[in-house]
Amino acid sequence: MAFGSGDYVYELDRGWGKLPDGMEFKQVAGVAVDKNDNVYVYNRGTHNLVIFTREGGLITSWDVEHKEPHGVYVDDNNDIFLVDRNSHVVLKYNQEGKLLLTLGSRDKPSDTGEQPQRHLAGKPGGPFNMPTGLAIGDDGDIFVSDGYNNSRVHKYTSTGSLILSWGEPGKTNPGDFHLPHGVGIDQNGRVLICDRENHRIQIFSQEGEFLAMWTGFQQPTTVAIG
Repeated sequence: MAFGSGDYVYELDRGWGKLPDGMEFKQVAGVAVDKNDNVYVYNRGTHNLVIFTREGGLITSWDVEHKEPHGVYVDDNNDIFLVDRNSHVVLKYNQEGKLLLTLGSRDKPSDTGEQPQRHLAGKPGGPFNMPTGLAIGDDGDIFVSDGYNNSRVHKYTSTGSLILSWGEPGKTNPGDFHLPHGVGIDQNGRVLICDRENHRIQIFSQEGEFLAMWTGFQQPTTVAIG
């Protein structure tokens, strides 16, 4: 089975990444690749994080007991960021599993008011209310999409200080979000946000200035930039 066309054709490898007996993924929420081409699978199974070699050999697994794994990102230092959606936090770990940084307040969602529609916040809130994904800029700043019960993007320093937030709940205007679900940063430093329930990708500067919009998608969830 193959997907794509031209220079971008991808073939399914059904035998890749086999798990040991007694371990299962259930639902895979996110996948990331580090600078050594190791693959990190953040899932809702018996071991929330499973790490493979490029060839699919098992390196290790962690049982971090997160409520609802959602997004995963590995930075240039091979530190691992995990978005635990239902705990309303983003957690940074080193390769040994030591917790280095927590963004947000565990089990304390921000106030985003009543939802007039499913996953459309009643008002913009602070970090976080069911966050979804993140990306990191060249200078180490962290951008988090937030989320299922919020309509915001939050920018942090590498040490966890909140710099700014942008976005409003809405369906039409630039900067309106209805479930911002994924974030990526391109080679020009632009921030791409998957605006899932508005079926579009919005593009911003790293200061939150609207730059462009791509439409014609069906619930875009993730953006990967190579």
